[in-house]
Amino acid sequence: MKSLDIYEELKTNSYPGRGIVIGKSADGKSAVTAYFIMGRSVNSRNRVFTETDDGIKTEAADPSKLTDPHLIIYSPVRVLGNKTIVTNGDQTDTIYELMDKQQTFEQSLRGRVYEDDVPNYTPRISGIMHVENGSYNYAMSIIKSADGNPDCCERFTFTYTSPIAGEGHFIHTYMGDGNPLPSFEGEPKKVNIPNDIDEFTDGLWNSLNEDNKVSLFVRFIDIESGKAVSKIVNKLEKI
Repeated sequence: MKSLDIYEELKTNSYPGRGIVIGKSADGKSAVTAYFIMGRSVNSRNRVFTETDDGIKTEAADPSKLTDPHLIIYSPVRVLGNKTIVTNGDQTDTIYELMDKQQTFEQSLRGRVYEDDVPNYTPRISGIMHVENGSYNYAMSIIKSADGNPDCCERFTFTYTSPIAGEGHFIHTYMGDGNPLPSFEGEPKKVNIPNDIDEFTDGLWNSLNEDNKVSLFVRFIDIESGKAVSKIVNKLEKI
């Protein structure tokens, strides 16, 4: 698979929706993830990322403008021991709770389906990073309708052992803007990952569509020590 420039990939798509990037830094020292959200409606755009004890959550930037928390208020990132969970919905909690009961990443998602936002049936995209004693591997999942037909739920899991330095994978909810929104197709895209968290954060944020971008989270985890450094960028300030 050809490696893509993640910044150019974002610049050419005005509405990829929500997206997850997971990979390894170019120097091979860091496990890297990024998660962004976008929005077209006032309700979707009225959000910020805030830190929690074990990750981040979405909150209304202006609570007085929040009309429907369903599907937009959730915890995108949670940490379970040496595992970092990243998703685009409340399946973060499902993965956390069931993996804590010794189920696998794939098993934990078997009870979940695509989102109930007719007619889009937005895919549920999820990722899991496992960093322990100098080793690192990750997996990604997408649960989607069959080309917009809700009668069939399609499930795909992609696993990456011994990731290659400077490479990552990018999965997002929509192929582009539209009505209904067209779901992501194919396997996660191979993309380049830099060494510097500031460079990666700025590059991603500046490449997202100015009108539609809402929030961005980036985390670098030192593979040897497990120490994590994170950055959050919000278009709006919380009131």
